[in-house]
Amino acid sequence: MRPEGPRGRTRRQVLGRHYLASPGILGRIVAAIDPGPDDLIIEVGPGRGALTFPLAERAGRIAAVEKDPEAVRTLGTHPRPNVEVIESDILGVDLFALAARCRGGTRRTKLVGNLPYSISTPLLFKVLDERTAFDSAAFLVQKEVAGKVCARPGGKDYGPLAIRLQAQFAARIAFTVRPGAFVPPPKVDSAFFTLEKRPEGAVTGEEERDFGRFLRACFRQRRRTLRNNLAASGFAAARIDAALAAAGIDGVLRPEAVPIEGFVGLFRMLSRRKGNE
Repeated sequence: MRPEGPRGRTRRQVLGRHYLASPGILGRIVAAIDPGPDDLIIEVGPGRGALTFPLAERAGRIAAVEKDPEAVRTLGTHPRPNVEVIESDILGVDLFALAARCRGGTRRTKLVGNLPYSISTPLLFKVLDERTAFDSAAFLVQKEVAGKVCARPGGKDYGPLAIRLQAQFAARIAFTVRPGAFVPPPKVDSAFFTLEKRPEGAVTGEEERDFGRFLRACFRQRRRTLRNNLAASGFAAARIDAALAAAGIDGVLRPEAVPIEGFVGLFRMLSRRKGNE
Protein backbone atom coordinates (compact mmCIF):
# COMPACT_ATOMS: atom_id res chain seq x y z
CA MET A 1 0.00 0.00 0.00
CA ARG A 2 1.31 3.45 -0.89
CA PRO A 3 1.73 5.95 1.98
CA GLU A 4 -1.09 8.46 1.97
CA GLY A 5 -1.33 12.09 2.95
CA PRO A 6 -4.24 14.47 3.56
CA ARG A 7 -7.60 13.32 2.15
CA GLY A 8 -6.16 10.05 0.88
CA ARG A 9 -3.66 11.56 -1.55
CA THR A 10 -0.32 9.81 -1.99
CA ARG A 11 2.79 11.41 -0.49
CA ARG A 12 4.01 12.18 -4.02
CA GLN A 13 0.81 14.13 -4.69
CA VAL A 14 1.01 15.97 -1.37
CA LEU A 15 4.58 17.04 -2.12
CA GLY A 16 3.77 17.96 -5.73
CA ARG A 17 6.33 15.52 -7.12
CA HIS A 18 6.79 14.64 -10.78
CA TYR A 19 9.83 12.40 -11.20
CA LEU A 20 12.00 13.01 -14.24
CA ALA A 21 12.31 9.73 -16.14
CA SER A 22 13.78 10.66 -19.54
CA PRO A 23 17.46 9.63 -19.91
CA GLY A 24 17.88 12.14 -22.72
CA ILE A 25 16.62 15.08 -20.63
CA LEU A 26 18.66 13.95 -17.63
CA GLY A 27 21.75 13.92 -19.84
CA ARG A 28 21.05 17.45 -21.06
CA ILE A 29 20.61 18.68 -17.50
CA VAL A 30 23.87 17.11 -16.33
CA ALA A 31 25.68 18.61 -19.33
CA ALA A 32 24.25 22.07 -18.57
CA ILE A 33 25.23 21.86 -14.89
CA ASP A 34 28.68 20.64 -15.97
CA PRO A 35 29.75 19.20 -12.61
CA GLY A 36 33.44 18.77 -11.97
CA PRO A 37 35.71 17.36 -9.24
CA ASP A 38 36.05 20.82 -7.69
CA ASP A 39 32.27 21.25 -7.34
CA LEU A 40 29.96 20.80 -4.38
CA ILE A 41 26.44 20.23 -5.70
CA ILE A 42 23.58 21.05 -3.35
CA GLU A 43 20.64 19.22 -4.87
CA VAL A 44 17.10 20.22 -3.93
CA GLY A 45 14.60 17.36 -3.76
CA PRO A 46 16.59 14.47 -5.27
CA GLY A 47 13.62 12.11 -5.01
CA ARG A 48 14.76 8.68 -6.17
CA GLY A 49 18.16 9.91 -7.31
CA ALA A 50 17.61 10.06 -11.07
CA LEU A 51 19.73 13.21 -11.27
CA THR A 52 21.77 12.65 -8.10
CA PHE A 53 23.73 9.64 -9.24
CA PRO A 54 24.71 10.94 -12.72
CA LEU A 55 25.90 14.14 -11.04
CA ALA A 56 27.86 12.14 -8.47
CA GLU A 57 29.84 10.45 -11.24
CA ARG A 58 31.41 13.80 -12.12
CA ALA A 59 31.07 16.12 -9.09
CA GLY A 60 33.39 16.27 -6.11
CA ARG A 61 30.61 16.12 -3.52
CA ILE A 62 26.80 16.01 -3.45
CA ALA A 63 24.63 17.28 -0.60
CA ALA A 64 21.14 16.01 -1.47
CA VAL A 65 18.41 17.69 0.59
CA GLU A 66 15.21 15.64 0.61
CA LYS A 67 12.05 16.25 2.65
CA ASP A 68 10.28 12.93 2.00
CA PRO A 69 11.41 10.17 4.43
CA GLU A 70 10.41 7.48 1.93
CA ALA A 71 12.65 9.02 -0.76
CA VAL A 72 15.47 9.33 1.79
CA ARG A 73 15.23 5.60 2.51
CA THR A 74 15.29 4.84 -1.23
CA LEU A 75 18.39 6.99 -1.73
CA GLY A 76 20.04 5.23 1.21
CA THR A 77 19.84 1.86 -0.56
CA HIS A 78 22.38 3.11 -3.13
CA PRO A 79 25.11 4.78 -1.04
CA ARG A 80 27.89 6.67 -2.77
CA PRO A 81 31.03 7.89 -0.96
CA ASN A 82 30.65 11.43 -2.28
CA VAL A 83 26.88 11.72 -1.69
CA GLU A 84 25.35 12.85 1.60
CA VAL A 85 21.57 12.62 1.89
CA ILE A 86 20.07 15.16 4.28
CA GLU A 87 16.47 14.68 5.41
CA SER A 88 15.16 18.23 5.67
CA ASP A 89 12.93 20.84 4.05
CA ILE A 90 15.21 22.96 1.86
CA LEU A 91 13.21 26.09 2.71
CA GLY A 92 14.36 25.77 6.32
CA VAL A 93 17.99 24.89 5.56
CA ASP A 94 20.76 27.43 6.16
CA LEU A 95 22.58 27.22 2.82
CA PHE A 96 25.65 29.02 4.19
CA ALA A 97 26.09 26.49 7.00
CA LEU A 98 25.34 23.52 4.72
CA ALA A 99 27.88 24.61 2.10
CA ALA A 100 30.54 25.27 4.73
CA ARG A 101 30.04 21.83 6.33
CA CYS A 102 29.89 19.84 3.08
CA ARG A 103 32.40 21.69 0.92
CA GLY A 104 35.44 19.57 1.83
CA GLY A 105 38.08 20.05 -0.86
CA THR A 106 35.70 21.55 -3.41
CA ARG A 107 35.99 25.17 -4.52
CA ARG A 108 32.65 25.93 -6.19
CA THR A 109 29.10 25.40 -4.96
CA LYS A 110 26.22 24.84 -7.37
CA LEU A 111 22.58 24.78 -6.28
CA VAL A 112 20.45 22.57 -8.54
CA GLY A 113 17.22 20.60 -8.62
CA ASN A 114 14.04 19.40 -10.25
CA LEU A 115 11.80 21.59 -8.10
CA PRO A 116 8.36 20.53 -6.91
CA TYR A 117 5.97 23.14 -8.28
CA SER A 118 4.76 24.02 -4.78
CA ILE A 119 8.14 25.38 -3.62
CA SER A 120 9.49 26.99 -6.81
CA THR A 121 8.70 30.61 -5.97
CA PRO A 122 9.59 30.44 -2.23
CA LEU A 123 12.90 28.80 -3.11
CA LEU A 124 13.73 31.51 -5.65
CA PHE A 125 13.32 34.16 -2.95
CA LYS A 126 15.58 32.05 -0.73
CA VAL A 127 18.10 32.02 -3.58
CA LEU A 128 18.06 35.82 -3.49
CA ASP A 129 18.43 35.99 0.28
CA GLU A 130 21.27 33.44 0.48
CA ARG A 131 22.96 33.99 -2.87
CA THR A 132 26.44 34.36 -1.38
CA ALA A 133 26.28 30.71 -0.27
CA PHE A 134 26.72 29.39 -3.82
CA ASP A 135 28.30 30.31 -7.16
CA SER A 136 25.55 29.35 -9.61
CA ALA A 137 22.13 27.72 -9.72
CA ALA A 138 20.13 25.66 -12.20
CA PHE A 139 16.57 24.41 -11.85
CA LEU A 140 13.92 22.46 -13.70
CA VAL A 141 10.58 24.16 -12.99
CA GLN A 142 7.15 24.79 -14.44
CA LYS A 143 7.65 26.64 -17.73
CA GLU A 144 5.55 29.56 -16.51
CA VAL A 145 7.88 30.06 -13.53
CA ALA A 146 10.99 29.94 -15.73
CA GLY A 147 9.37 32.52 -18.01
CA LYS A 148 8.86 34.88 -15.08
CA VAL A 149 12.45 34.46 -13.92
CA CYS A 150 14.03 35.02 -17.34
CA ALA A 151 11.58 37.60 -18.72
CA ARG A 152 12.90 40.67 -20.50
CA PRO A 153 11.44 44.21 -20.51
CA GLY A 154 8.29 44.58 -22.57
CA GLY A 155 6.82 41.14 -21.91
CA LYS A 156 3.82 40.26 -19.76
CA ASP A 157 5.98 38.08 -17.47
CA TYR A 158 8.47 40.85 -16.70
CA GLY A 159 8.02 41.96 -13.12
CA PRO A 160 9.60 42.19 -9.64
CA LEU A 161 10.79 38.55 -9.53
CA ALA A 162 12.62 38.80 -12.88
CA ILE A 163 14.11 42.19 -12.02
CA ARG A 164 15.35 41.18 -8.58
CA LEU A 165 16.90 37.94 -9.81
CA GLN A 166 18.42 39.44 -12.95
CA ALA A 167 19.91 42.28 -10.93
CA GLN A 168 22.07 39.58 -9.31
CA PHE A 169 22.26 36.80 -11.93
CA ALA A 170 22.39 36.28 -15.67
CA ALA A 171 19.23 34.19 -16.19
CA ARG A 172 18.70 31.97 -19.22
CA ILE A 173 16.22 29.27 -20.21
CA ALA A 174 18.34 26.42 -21.58
CA PHE A 175 15.52 24.23 -22.90
CA THR A 176 11.90 23.22 -22.33
CA VAL A 177 10.66 19.78 -21.29
CA ARG A 178 7.38 18.16 -22.33
CA PRO A 179 5.13 16.43 -19.75
CA GLY A 180 5.95 12.96 -21.11
CA ALA A 181 9.45 13.18 -19.66
CA PHE A 182 8.00 12.83 -16.13
CA VAL A 183 6.25 10.16 -14.08
CA PRO A 184 3.45 10.99 -13.57
CA PRO A 185 3.20 13.53 -16.43
CA PRO A 186 2.31 17.03 -15.20
CA LYS A 187 -0.40 19.00 -16.96
CA VAL A 188 2.00 21.71 -18.14
CA ASP A 189 5.38 22.03 -19.85
CA SER A 190 8.52 22.53 -17.78
CA ALA A 191 11.75 24.43 -18.47
CA PHE A 192 15.34 24.15 -17.31
CA PHE A 193 17.01 27.49 -16.57
CA THR A 194 20.36 28.63 -15.24
CA LEU A 195 21.40 31.47 -12.94
CA GLU A 196 25.01 32.63 -13.27
CA LYS A 197 26.04 35.08 -10.59
CA ARG A 198 27.08 38.50 -11.87
CA PRO A 199 30.55 39.67 -10.79
CA GLU A 200 28.84 42.57 -9.05
CA GLY A 201 25.12 42.75 -8.34
CA ALA A 202 23.16 45.82 -9.38
CA VAL A 203 21.95 46.24 -5.77
CA THR A 204 23.78 45.39 -2.55
CA GLY A 205 22.69 42.91 0.07
CA GLU A 206 21.69 45.77 2.35
CA GLU A 207 19.51 47.25 -0.39
CA GLU A 208 17.86 44.04 -1.59
CA ARG A 209 14.77 43.95 0.65
CA ASP A 210 14.04 47.66 0.16
CA PHE A 211 14.53 47.23 -3.58
CA GLY A 212 11.94 44.45 -3.55
CA ARG A 213 9.42 46.68 -1.77
CA PHE A 214 10.16 49.48 -4.23
CA LEU A 215 9.50 47.18 -7.19
CA ARG A 216 6.19 46.07 -5.73
CA ALA A 217 5.22 49.74 -5.56
CA CYS A 218 6.30 50.25 -9.17
CA PHE A 219 4.13 47.33 -10.31
CA ARG A 220 1.24 48.18 -8.00
CA GLN A 221 -1.10 48.15 -11.00
CA ARG A 222 0.49 46.91 -14.22
CA ARG A 223 -1.84 48.91 -16.47
CA ARG A 224 -0.96 52.19 -14.78
CA THR A 225 2.04 54.27 -15.76
CA LEU A 226 5.15 53.98 -13.64
CA ARG A 227 4.69 57.59 -12.53
CA ASN A 228 1.14 56.98 -11.32
CA ASN A 229 2.12 53.84 -9.44
CA LEU A 230 4.89 55.71 -7.63
CA ALA A 231 2.52 58.55 -6.78
CA ALA A 232 -0.04 56.08 -5.42
CA SER A 233 2.70 54.65 -3.18
CA GLY A 234 3.33 57.99 -1.49
CA PHE A 235 6.24 59.52 -3.38
CA ALA A 236 5.99 63.28 -3.92
CA ALA A 237 5.12 64.30 -7.49
CA ALA A 238 8.02 66.73 -7.89
CA ARG A 239 10.52 64.16 -6.70
CA ILE A 240 9.13 61.49 -9.02
CA ASP A 241 9.42 63.80 -12.02
CA ALA A 242 12.98 64.78 -11.10
CA ALA A 243 14.04 61.15 -10.62
CA LEU A 244 12.43 60.02 -13.89
CA ALA A 245 14.13 62.84 -15.78
CA ALA A 246 17.52 62.06 -14.22
CA ALA A 247 17.15 58.38 -15.11
CA GLY A 248 16.06 59.19 -18.67
CA ILE A 249 12.72 57.37 -18.21
CA ASP A 250 9.54 58.63 -19.84
CA GLY A 251 6.95 58.98 -17.10
CA VAL A 252 4.13 57.69 -19.29
CA LEU A 253 5.77 54.26 -19.64
CA ARG A 254 4.19 51.32 -17.92
CA PRO A 255 6.53 49.52 -15.51
CA GLU A 256 7.01 46.46 -17.73
CA ALA A 257 8.72 48.67 -20.32
CA VAL A 258 11.47 49.91 -17.98
CA PRO A 259 14.85 48.10 -18.01
CA ILE A 260 16.50 46.83 -14.83
CA GLU A 261 19.08 49.61 -14.72
CA GLY A 262 16.25 52.14 -14.88
CA PHE A 263 14.61 50.68 -11.78
CA VAL A 264 17.92 50.58 -9.94
CA GLY A 265 18.57 54.25 -10.71
CA LEU A 266 15.06 55.29 -9.66
CA PHE A 267 15.32 53.25 -6.46
CA ARG A 268 18.57 54.89 -5.47
CA MET A 269 17.27 58.40 -6.14
CA LEU A 270 13.88 57.96 -4.54
CA SER A 271 15.05 56.00 -1.50
CA ARG A 272 17.23 58.90 -0.35
CA ARG A 273 14.14 60.69 0.78
CA LYS A 274 10.49 59.76 0.56
CA GLY A 275 8.05 62.47 1.38
CA ASN A 276 6.06 65.41 0.17
CA GLU A 277 8.26 68.04 -1.33
